[in-house]
Amino acid sequence: MKRKALGCTGLQVSEIAFGGVEIGVPYGIGVQGREDMLSERAAINLLHEALEKGINFFDTARLYGESETIMGKAFASQRQDIVLATKCRHFRDSSGALPPDSALKIFIQKSLKESLRELQTDYIDVYMLHYGDLEVIGNEVIAEVFQDLKKQGIIRATGVSTYLAEETALAISKGHWDVIQLPFNLMDQRHAACFDDAAARDVGIVVRSVLMKGLLSDRGKNLHPALKDVERHIGNYHSLLGGEYPDLPTLATRFALSFESIASVLVGIDRPEYLYQALATAGGADMQPDALKTASQMAYPEPEFLNLPHWDRMGWLQ
Repeated sequence: MKRKALGCTGLQVSEIAFGGVEIGVPYGIGVQGREDMLSERAAINLLHEALEKGINFFDTARLYGESETIMGKAFASQRQDIVLATKCRHFRDSSGALPPDSALKIFIQKSLKESLRELQTDYIDVYMLHYGDLEVIGNEVIAEVFQDLKKQGIIRATGVSTYLAEETALAISKGHWDVIQLPFNLMDQRHAACFDDAAARDVGIVVRSVLMKGLLSDRGKNLHPALKDVERHIGNYHSLLGGEYPDLPTLATRFALSFESIASVLVGIDRPEYLYQALATAGGADMQPDALKTASQMAYPEPEFLNLPHWDRMGWLQ
């Protein structure tokens, strides 16, 4: 498993990261409830196998159900062998308002304390905002609290998870955030506009949604009628398959890893076969420039439509 420097953090992370949402909450196409999820013991075994096979970077969050608890049980005796990223609880209340500045520090510290307890550790390698919108990223109190936690050594690096390219651009420009986790894939390449600036400022980039909740795989077929154009566009990528890219997940993953600015790609893993498929893409060669250029020109023409949380709420991913 190839490892890359994660920006300025001093951390070396496997180019494939274990995305921990699926082991904690029902998530993804075809997952309706806990009956479709792994048992705790099976999830722990899967985490152990991932580490044995060379994955050292594990991503979770306070809001991922039992994910932190399961990772804590899995790695309590192997903490020094892994790079652990987790995320603070969402700040906004039911009305969408942020807590007052006086309450933000207490809120962040409480969420971090919960994560430390469940993960059975006394430090977090990368502690992240779970969703940094423009207001949150621009909030100096939040940034100061995260910087103070870093100075204390409770966290080794600060991070922010973004959705929009303008949020990523702002987070890079602020200089507070060591790592940015962002969505990027064959279909939605908007964040690529930020990659050069991130590299210039030594900000680590971690990519999620590389398979679009499984749409960029065999599961991207027979979709809801509202997604017929999406399904048709996904079919276009089959013209790039063959040779080093025998299937769509391999193509999608190698595409993302061919960008020098990207340190690691998060892959949601909740079955051994998904782990093996992810491992099979590791260590492969970057796409040739011509192939990378072709794939880059095949982004979905209306990326604003690619809103998976909205699709989920609409029931289009059932």
